[in-house]
Amino acid sequence: MSIRLKLLRKKLGVTLEQLADTSGLTKSYISKVERGLSTPSVAAALKLAKALNVKVEELFTEEKADVDSYSLVRVSERQSLTTDHQDSGYAVLAHQASQRDLLPFIIYPPKEFIDRAFKEHTGEEFLFVHEGQVEVDFMSERVLLSRGDALHFNAQKPHRLRSVGEAQAQLLVVVRSADED
Repeated sequence: MSIRLKLLRKKLGVTLEQLADTSGLTKSYISKVERGLSTPSVAAALKLAKALNVKVEELFTEEKADVDSYSLVRVSERQSLTTDHQDSGYAVLAHQASQRDLLPFIIYPPKEFIDRAFKEHTGEEFLFVHEGQVEVDFMSERVLLSRGDALHFNAQKPHRLRSVGEAQAQLLVVVRSADED
């Protein structure tokens, strides 16, 4: 329940203090539950669920964030959706994406992996190759992306990027970071 409670609380934008106030439980106790140091009683779980406005079952559902998975949509595999206008439309670029606090930016990765260290952080990343080709190194696997390809993954998965080929790669990168209390 620990990971699930914290994920739900963060997703709903509720601080530990706010959850303590609305549930009638102490901030220290909730923190211990989130870190797996304490197991809540049925009564405490009911208070937490009510305070978060979720079913108590949602607190116990094991929806572990699969750090190793990612969603890759090749330009040739996009699901295109059309509008009433012949010359317009849009394409789905990520699977199971929803609205969140996002940080979008353009990145021009170097030709070589300059830093031997892999980056990892809480949250999610979405990459869209606007120009060129890029190699994403996930330590145990490397994924080559070409113009128009999109990649969505858990940012806790260690990763690094480099531009490959003659043209400098240009990527739209959107990051959603989970704030830590």
